Amino acid sequence: MTHPIKEILSKRQDGISSGIASYCTSNKIVLESILEYYLEKDEYVLIECTANQVNQFGGYMNMTPSDFRDYIYDIADNICFPKERIILGADHFGPLVWADKDENEAMENAKELLRLAVLAGYTKIHLDTSMFLGSDDTSKKLSDDIIARRGAILYKVCEEAFAERIEQYPDSIHPVYVIGSEVPIPGGEYEEKNTLEVTRPVDFENTINAYDEIFKEYGLNNAWDYIIAVVVQPGVEFSNEDIHDYNRAQAKDLCDKLKEYPNLVFEGHSTDYQFAEKLKEMVEDGVAILKVGPAVTYALREGLFSLSLIEKELIKETSKRANFIETLDELMIKDPKDWEKYCAGSELEKEIGRKYSFSDRSRYYMARDEINSSIDKLFENLDSFDISLGMIKQYFPKAYLKIRARKISKNAKNLLKSNINDVINDYDYAIEN
Repeated sequence: MTHPIKEILSKRQDGISSGIASYCTSNKIVLESILEYYLEKDEYVLIECTANQVNQFGGYMNMTPSDFRDYIYDIADNICFPKERIILGADHFGPLVWADKDENEAMENAKELLRLAVLAGYTKIHLDTSMFLGSDDTSKKLSDDIIARRGAILYKVCEEAFAERIEQYPDSIHPVYVIGSEVPIPGGEYEEKNTLEVTRPVDFENTINAYDEIFKEYGLNNAWDYIIAVVVQPGVEFSNEDIHDYNRAQAKDLCDKLKEYPNLVFEGHSTDYQFAEKLKEMVEDGVAILKVGPAVTYALREGLFSLSLIEKELIKETSKRANFIETLDELMIKDPKDWEKYCAGSELEKEIGRKYSFSDRSRYYMARDEINSSIDKLFENLDSFDISLGMIKQYFPKAYLKIRARKISKNAKNLLKSNINDVINDYDYAIEN
């Protein structure tokens, strides 16, 4: 069976503007929303985890690659979504988590992580070796040759793992790979930027040439049959307060260079918060893999805040409310490690950052027991009322229109998922052909 993403490449070679959204999230409500959205569509869904989230030591989700796979599959089973239409992706898989270690230790850990991912059935692998390791000389730029050599080593490990997997599961789909050294950090930038440099065509080409030489040296002669994309910076990024919109004129030279490589597309990271029209332009221009994460969890948080404000109006006794907004902020203050680097300034500025930053640091707290209990109580409280349409229009104006059109019913979870679906819809619009 041909890998679904390779089918996208074939369409593009035939002149059809085709792409895929890559949903990098672990939130259960968000994942339910994504799978439910695509349930009636005859499309594949790409869901990815990062090496920070998931690795052989657990990551911050306390999951191995196979644990995360089972977690996704359980959600799919609960809503009768066909598992064969889920593409499992490994994002930033490489020595990222162990970058403070020397090369030998960091790369050994990376090899084991990639091996476990392929054995678990991940078929879209981002080989990220773009970071300095503890034994590297940080006084000079990390060379394309070093990045490519480390990437090729990890590629070889993946291929060996796939050969092992296919003995047990003969119908397994061969993995496809993403390479590239101009990789934005996961989750957005720490600081605001006034300018953002698009990857230079020569740097993109140097990446290709460096990998080509290393593949030949290692005897990996068919590697380009399975490499489908290169990560570049097409001119999109976000931070706490800043969003850099795609400018196709600024990316023209880079995208023109891509036309010389018809078997490749670009993978765009940090495409969150782009206008739907800009996302579509990116796909048309060759940025055919659109990664999104914080934008969908921001929509989750945004919707939960709106539900919480409705609750405040309907339930006057504070002790009977879920008090989601307060519960979340108290938890973030108590355990600040996942937001303090992103939110600076006065106490008010920090509070605003915790709640409303585009980097959406609150997503790291959404799996906590206190938060899940608060959300459950919020749903229970609101579903005991027949919320007026006027109130829904105030807090969920787009969902209000869907209710008027009888597309959704007006329970709390539907209102929340409608908010998330508005983001998913932008990506679906961009990739449809």
